[in-house]
Amino acid sequence: MKTNTIIVGDVRDVLNQLADASVDCIVTSPPYIGLRDYGHPDQLGAEQSVDDWVKNLRIVAQGLQRVLTPSGSLWLNIGDSYAAHPKEGAARKSLLLGPQRLALALADDGWLVRNVVVWAKPNPMPSSVTDRLSTTYETILLLVRSPTYYFDLDAIRVAPVDKRMRAHRKSTVGYPPVSAVPIGGGVDRNLGLDAMKRRGVSAHPLGKSPGDVWTIPTAGYKGAHFATYPLALAERAILAGCPERVCVACGSPWRRTQQPVNGRMLRVGALQPSCTCSSWRWRPGIVLDPFMGSGTTALAAQKHRRDWVGIELNADYAEQARTRIAQHNNITE
Repeated sequence: MKTNTIIVGDVRDVLNQLADASVDCIVTSPPYIGLRDYGHPDQLGAEQSVDDWVKNLRIVAQGLQRVLTPSGSLWLNIGDSYAAHPKEGAARKSLLLGPQRLALALADDGWLVRNVVVWAKPNPMPSSVTDRLSTTYETILLLVRSPTYYFDLDAIRVAPVDKRMRAHRKSTVGYPPVSAVPIGGGVDRNLGLDAMKRRGVSAHPLGKSPGDVWTIPTAGYKGAHFATYPLALAERAILAGCPERVCVACGSPWRRTQQPVNGRMLRVGALQPSCTCSSWRWRPGIVLDPFMGSGTTALAAQKHRRDWVGIELNADYAEQARTRIAQHNNITE
């Protein structure tokens, strides 16, 4: 599969061109129901009802499941809107509850809903509505197909507030943002936190988990595409969900060797294969954005040494994204 390229076409058709289990992580934001016109007769988001919108996204998700590796994850940024007429699927002026309906539908299709992340916007769009609260957040669904999947929490930990811990964090900041630690398939328990308390340690040496509320400002973009999510949001999803290196022979993520940090063995060393393949041949992890838009996912992937593939229905938006990516590469080279 050719990487670091944008394919123009309907995602429902283009996905058929991609091989099974060919991408390691998917980070995307599909068109929201009834919110914007993207200028194409076959666009998603122009459905007559929220149920039709969910139905179409379920079809897309079936293709995403096929191209995603068994250990991969899908990060889906979804916003909501209000009904103007009952035919849209809710009483007039009611929230359509699109993210919730989609999450339930994908769970019925076999996806595991691991998190419903709240993207809190400190600089939301102003609203003139006076009979309800302003909308200041969007939803990010973290979806996987298997109880055991790739997830690197250490790569997205937040530096501790304590000055002494912050100083240590700076001293270990050379740790590249990948540790390839897959989580287990059992029931979630705070065993690590309990062990830390028994040792009298108040914080993880690499910082705390960012949790499921992400306060990230919205992003500005001068191009015609007006639905861009911020680079920081895409970065966090990619760092946590996409390995930096993958074994060419078996597809297993490489992981970092363990080293002692404050009496704990943490995966902060050099990247090494996690499999028993003898070749040591690897490729970069591959991130797919099936609704590429302005190219933010590609920029985040490149910044952190991952390959990427984008799909975009609107040829003009695809060209804008290519220009934006090229300009960014010229600045950073």
